[in-house]
Order: sequence, then structure tokens, then C-alpha cells
Amino acid sequence: MSKSPAERTRDAERTRAELLEVATAVFAEDGFSGARVDEIAERTRTTKRMIYYYFGGKEQLYVAVLENAYAGIRAAEQALVVGDLEPVEAMRRLAELTFDHHNAHPDFIRLVSIENIHRGEFLRRIESVRELATPVAGLLEDLLARGRAAGVFRADVDAIDVHLVISSYCVFQVANQHTFGYLFGRDLQSPLQRKHLRAMIGDVVVAWLTATAD
Repeated sequence: MSKSPAERTRDAERTRAELLEVATAVFAEDGFSGARVDEIAERTRTTKRMIYYYFGGKEQLYVAVLENAYAGIRAAEQALVVGDLEPVEAMRRLAELTFDHHNAHPDFIRLVSIENIHRGEFLRRIESVRELATPVAGLLEDLLARGRAAGVFRADVDAIDVHLVISSYCVFQVANQHTFGYLFGRDLQSPLQRKHLRAMIGDVVVAWLTATAD
């Protein structure tokens, strides 16, 4: 019995999702230059021809992997419901969510590092990626506005400042865990350390935003 159009569509979506998942791991492990389409095909038990059918080629597949990775963190941010929380607690929740996502998705951090080695060459080809960042900037602007209206947040900080502080902290403790851990004898990924570091980013952001500006 032949499959219905809906079934074929679902099969295609599953295949594409599987290829993206495996390609994410391969690019994160080997970088763009070192990754081989043959290996991705082998891991997914498919063919290079099938990969080219869905994505067009290695560069297009890598770009799709980047877009999917950025969409993941943006989706997590948009799913965060903080409208009923006080601004201070809401900001802490957003910082903790970013921490949790980055720890749960180390491949995302590796991909960001790899893309920076390429000076953002491939990311610039994704027209939607800057639009993906709009909601979190809007959320931060709303939280800052509510905090200022309540008299608890300083006025000399903008949404991108906050995003930079949170992102840099959360990226560092994943991207540099091996070098930093070796230098200072601390396992940043141990359960105790992760709990400590998770609380720290919330404390840092809240203390900074509630401090009196000079």
C-alpha cells in the first residue's frame, strides 16, 4: 500500500530532523572543515545523495544546522512565562534558563565557537537569524521597563547589555570547562558546581541591575 501525502510529508520531516541531529553532532565534533558528509550519511544509514536532496550540499547543511541550533535557544526563551513574576525574579529565571539550555546543549556552544572562527561567515547567510533574536530582546526590554517602573532596576542598562552578560557567562562555563577546570582544579560540570554556578549567574545579574548607577 502506498503512503498518503500526509504520511510522506511526516517521513520527510523525520528524515530531515534526523539528518540535522546527526549533522549537528558531526559539525560540533569536527568543525565545518573537518566534517565529512560521508560520515553523516553513514551515521544516519542514508546516502550522500539523500543529504544533497534535502539540503543541497555540505555548506547548506551546515547553515541549516546553525539555524536550527539558534532556533532552539530562541524557542526556549519564548516558552518562558514570566509575566506574573516580579521583575527581579523574572530576570533571574531568564538567566537560569539560559544557563540550563547551554549546559544541556554543549554542541550549540561548540557550533558558536566554530562559527566565530569563521568570523560569522555562514551565520550571515541566514536571513532569519537576526529575527530569531528579536523576541528575547523584547522580553528583556519589557523586564527592564517593569523593573524601572517599580524602582528596582537601574536606568543605564539596555536589553543587549543584559543579554551579553548572561550569554558570555553561560557560554564560558561550557566552552572553557576543560581548560579552566585544568588550570584551577575545578570540575565545572559536577552537580555541585553546576548548582553553584546556576545560582551565581542569577545573583550577578540581579545585583548588577539593582545596583545604584554612578
